[in-house]
Amino acid sequence: MKLNLSVNGLTYPAYFSDDEIEHLHLPWLQYLTQQQKLLERRIIVFLAAPPGVGKSTLCGLWQWLSEQYPELSALQGLAMDGFHHYNRDLQIAGLSHKKGAPETFDLALLQRYLGQLQNPNALWPIYDRQLHEPVMDMVEVKAPIVVVEGNWLLLNEEGWRDLSRYADVSLFISASPQLLKSRLVGRKVAGGQSSENAEAFYAMTDGPNVQRVLNESLTADMRWQMATDGSYHTSIPSIV
Repeated sequence: MKLNLSVNGLTYPAYFSDDEIEHLHLPWLQYLTQQQKLLERRIIVFLAAPPGVGKSTLCGLWQWLSEQYPELSALQGLAMDGFHHYNRDLQIAGLSHKKGAPETFDLALLQRYLGQLQNPNALWPIYDRQLHEPVMDMVEVKAPIVVVEGNWLLLNEEGWRDLSRYADVSLFISASPQLLKSRLVGRKVAGGQSSENAEAFYAMTDGPNVQRVLNESLTADMRWQMATDGSYHTSIPSIV
């Protein structure tokens, strides 16, 4: 199935097999709907995965599916990218070259916003891909199922591990480092960078982030795997 999904404010084509949708994504959304109705309130889902796994695209798919099936509770994706420190602050701290690493995020601010997600008037920041800066309070949080996605939501390091208390359900998606390197370098080249610059960026920034997420994340409630063809697979006895 080919879909045009809104990802980070832009529309991209995305491809998912009918089998994957029927046997993985719909059961997953049915499970989340069941949990939301059981708790009779908004539920917060953490989607944690290394860069290159397609977290934003998955949120777009799930939101689209929730709109197609009336029996599913509405779902909304929220990215943690809006909690980056501003570029001027990163420059002052000497962290510009590490942008995207945990230390380049405002963890205290992220915690405050996570704590407010049950508020019916909750707001959420975005990361503007043209400005390359966070923009505060741009999204109204309305859905009964909210999926917060990011690299570091389950990071098992001081301060970060405390985030897990905000999640009703957590999902971690793994992939081979070689696959992620190919996807991330390819993404940079497709965006106009030379292969040399894309490889250098991976070695300095994306590569260390991939290893840190894969090796230093807490155990999630659910775990999926991205295959080499970009499809997702898992065995979740409780919902499949």
